[in-house]
Amino acid sequence: MTTIPTPVAAIDRRNLWTFGVGTVGRDMVYTLVSLYLVFFLSDVLRPPREEFLWASSLILLARLFDAVADIVMGAVVDNTRTRWGHYKPWIAGGVVASALFTVLLFADLGLTGVAFVVGFAFVYLLWSLSWTANDIPYWSLLPALTLDQKQRERFGSVAKVFATIGLFAVVVAVIPVTGALSGAVGDVRAWTLFAVAVVAIMLVSQSVTLFGVREPKILVEQERTSLREIAKVVFGNDQLLWTAIAMVLFMTGYLTTTTFGTYYFKYVYGDEGMYSPFGAVLVASQLLGYAIFPTLSKRFSRRTLYTTATGLILAGYLVFFLAPVQIGWIAAAGLLLFIGDSFITLLMLVFLTDTIEYGQWKLGRRNGAVTFALQPFINKVGAALSTQIVAIAIVIAGVNPDRPADTTPAGLLTIKLGMLVLPPVLIVISYLIYRAKYRIDEAFYARIVGELRERGQLT
Repeated sequence: MTTIPTPVAAIDRRNLWTFGVGTVGRDMVYTLVSLYLVFFLSDVLRPPREEFLWASSLILLARLFDAVADIVMGAVVDNTRTRWGHYKPWIAGGVVASALFTVLLFADLGLTGVAFVVGFAFVYLLWSLSWTANDIPYWSLLPALTLDQKQRERFGSVAKVFATIGLFAVVVAVIPVTGALSGAVGDVRAWTLFAVAVVAIMLVSQSVTLFGVREPKILVEQERTSLREIAKVVFGNDQLLWTAIAMVLFMTGYLTTTTFGTYYFKYVYGDEGMYSPFGAVLVASQLLGYAIFPTLSKRFSRRTLYTTATGLILAGYLVFFLAPVQIGWIAAAGLLLFIGDSFITLLMLVFLTDTIEYGQWKLGRRNGAVTFALQPFINKVGAALSTQIVAIAIVIAGVNPDRPADTTPAGLLTIKLGMLVLPPVLIVISYLIYRAKYRIDEAFYARIVGELRERGQLT
């Protein structure tokens, strides 16, 4: 019996949606950990101040260590040869392990003093490593699914829409749901149960990707990458390095603002419950940005879109800082800020993706997973730096979770400066680096792919 091959267009449609769905639960978990773990420690678990500072500092060290380990993990994925491909075995194992450690992070393990600090840091490190085992192969699938730049933008846009849905679910639900549960089971256990629900959704959505995505054959197999060759792959690709530096600065600024969100509404605005409506504005803005990006990318160059997005972000910060502390002004500022953020986040993703072919063209070997290991590296360094900025600022501000209204004017100003002044400075520096150093435009990329095909390195 002859098997009729599935048309390429049908495979593309299937992959477009089954790849994108996988981000829903992943981003719910990542949002919970990256934006709310520090808040859970400071305002829910409430260890003594010294233990809190030590724990937040060890988060920084663990993230930096794991960020470096990401590069090694990229080489491991590139060297993986199984009947299920390079990526899926790691995606499956990583998602199960990270689900377990996510729940442990948001649980009271009954530890105090040095045991608490060490135990918390150990669980966080295990979470971070297991997340890496899932994250790198998951995003490394994207450049393996298509070589077409516009198709990559479409895949990335759909994936980011689903990711934003996951972000929306957590940002809008976490405070009211944990608040409602706390009366019945206590504050800490309410957060534990919320974490259990989130990881369950992650397991389901990742199963859609594992069983749904079909990886087409577009690449020529190459020799394995040794650990000694990793440095050449990373540091020999100048476009990858400049993209990574710009992304670290941008993500540090963006995540500093979003991590401050719960503190801003609790201490500056004076109503913690208003964080959820603001979160809805945040997510609606990002969904709008991701939805209109593919249409705009057909009419405008990437450079024009990046410049426009940066202008929107700076306008949002200006309104946020200068306008009265009223929800209407805050929502308007958030709309500007997060539409711009959605554009830059998606542009950074496709910039990073295109450096894979650039590296193959320049260095003679294709290392998709090693290259894409820079994305979680960037996110972790940005999250580590932003977490430490927020933790230090909160201690300096002298906030009291039991008496938010007692925060001094100087303390409130500290929160506003950390949330609304430092981040745009970092974002502007990121933009200037991109304008000065990134040069893979549409014409240059087409030339790269054409030459790689002539060499027989792409099919």
